[in-house]
Amino acid sequence: MSSITANELKTKGISAIEALLEHHPEAIISVRGKDRFVVMDIAHYHYLRECELDAALAETRTDLAAGRFVKESPEDHLARVDSL
Repeated sequence: MSSITANELKTKGISAIEALLEHHPEAIISVRGKDRFVVMDIAHYHYLRECELDAALAETRTDLAAGRFVKESPEDHLARVDSL
């Protein structure tokens, strides 16, 4: 990942981000020398979200196959969650 400072962003605007994203999937914005934000193309963001959903689905399938689930009514579920 490549980075840009907040001051560069102030002076160059969105064109500074666009220039970084031409060569990198993400750009880090640093404020006072510390990395604070990540900026990315919306298509890359959607790809990452899809990866998260795929990982969650795989984890759920693994839990179901291993028997790590509870079958209960909505009322019983709420009571169990409230007791935690």
